[in-house]
Amino acid sequence: MTSQDSLTSIAAARIAVTALLDGGVRHVVVAPGSRSAPMAYALAEAEAAGKVLLHVRIDERDAGFTALGLALATEAPVAVLTTSGTAVGNLMPAVMEANHAAVPLIVVSADRPEELHGTGANQTTIQLDLFGDHVRFAVDVAAGASPQRAIATALYAATGALEDTPPGPVQVNLAFRDPLVPAVGDALPAVAGHSVFHYDAGPQALDLPAASQKLPERRTVVLAGHDAGPVAEAFARAHGLPLLAEPSSNARFGPNAVGPYRVLLEHFGPNSATPIERVVLFGRATLSRPVASLLAHPTIETAIYQPVPVAWYEAGRRRETPLETIPELAAFAGRGSAEWLDSWLLAGAAAQHALDGILAGESAANGPSVGATVWEHSRGKLVLGSSNGIRDVDLAGQPHPDPIATVYANRGLAGIDGTIATATGIALGSGRETTLLLGDVTFLHDAGGLLLGHGEPVPDLRIVVLNDSGGAIFSLLEHGAVEDSGAYGTAVERLFSTPHSVDIAALAAAYGVGHQAVSTTAELAEALKSPLKGRTIVEVRVDRAGLRKLHARIKDAVSGAVSKVLTAG
Repeated sequence: MTSQDSLTSIAAARIAVTALLDGGVRHVVVAPGSRSAPMAYALAEAEAAGKVLLHVRIDERDAGFTALGLALATEAPVAVLTTSGTAVGNLMPAVMEANHAAVPLIVVSADRPEELHGTGANQTTIQLDLFGDHVRFAVDVAAGASPQRAIATALYAATGALEDTPPGPVQVNLAFRDPLVPAVGDALPAVAGHSVFHYDAGPQALDLPAASQKLPERRTVVLAGHDAGPVAEAFARAHGLPLLAEPSSNARFGPNAVGPYRVLLEHFGPNSATPIERVVLFGRATLSRPVASLLAHPTIETAIYQPVPVAWYEAGRRRETPLETIPELAAFAGRGSAEWLDSWLLAGAAAQHALDGILAGESAANGPSVGATVWEHSRGKLVLGSSNGIRDVDLAGQPHPDPIATVYANRGLAGIDGTIATATGIALGSGRETTLLLGDVTFLHDAGGLLLGHGEPVPDLRIVVLNDSGGAIFSLLEHGAVEDSGAYGTAVERLFSTPHSVDIAALAAAYGVGHQAVSTTAELAEALKSPLKGRTIVEVRVDRAGLRKLHARIKDAVSGAVSKVLTAG
């Protein structure tokens, strides 16, 4: 045995922790386990010395999504530690999301030593490459070997330092041999006090030089998808172009932003008097079929701003022309005429007025009105769950003149997994008040994310649950027509809507979380204005039975109002 292979498990774990700290890791989420004990003890030593903050979660899936949220908020690599066996597999949903969203998630999985593999030893399986293509790098570190180089390489890959590779998750699989506990005489260092590792740039706005008058006038629109950033807003403003921005683009603000843009697209389609000629795409647009149809239309030229590699598509698999620089993008987009921008802004104002009128006529809260209210009153950090919540904001959330909240959403794969845990990580990583809007099914899917152990940091997190006793999004898709036909009886309600009668107030009480029930948007607005300390759930009870008809009425009202404006123009 060489000196390289003779490290005790505790010694190897201390080297691993030092390598993580050297690579910029300041938050680690720990799931308890025996085989990972050497890392847990070494991390406890580092925390006592004020070098790292630990967050303990008993559920590995929630541990993974908490780490994901921490990484999103801090814009730095965050590690999650698990023991061996199924514990590692529970990280798969968070790793998949981190892959497609380009989040530097460091999976540190503990393993049995090589001599126990293939013997039927307890909690022993093949862990290396468990995540397949979803990680940028995976490595086994044998028991007794130094993990320093492996972790340094993993951090290099996770943070996007490899050429032509976006940031993303990695796996370091550390084998530990008994003994798994510190040596007699070892102890925690004198407590140096916890350093606070927060990063909060806040919502941002940028400026770009005004477009050159030499550029040709074109009927171009700027489409800002998820994670587009404020550069999309700045580009639209500089070029006099309408801005169609999804909520999690962090570009849905400014004078050129059009709120209910997705219901306007048919009025500027190929058969209209003034059809869209070109689309400039920033980020990843995923929320609506009208937008997907716009990007796919063969008569419309499209380009995507891609200054760095992205994780969510492979080169050559999309029809947009990738452009790396703003000057290239400017040459493609041209500049908008005053008439082109005004037509969008006037149509947007008419659509917003018609939409608001329909919502004002409803006696009770509904998805779009809740989305609009949350959007209007959120400050600090706003997290939007998948399914209807983010789409309600996209439809009804009126753009602000300036950015007032930093918006997050798990749009890498748009799953409902770990949404509460993700928002918890964002709140803890930023140290800012955080609002989470999600549906009841998404809430129940991650109810375990409410569990915080004694002594664990408690975030300032307001969880707004739109509770319609099931999943309403399917009624707005083609499944709603199937249900209306009656041809399949109650199959759509049972298999897609998944109705339930869970008492959310009782669930909140069980986890020690505050709870408030509201039924109107006025009550919701008051709840959103109230001071926030710790965690609270604001439950908005709504009826989904008429949701499909409500959206039909919104579409009709908007279409009529916009047609009048465009015809008059």
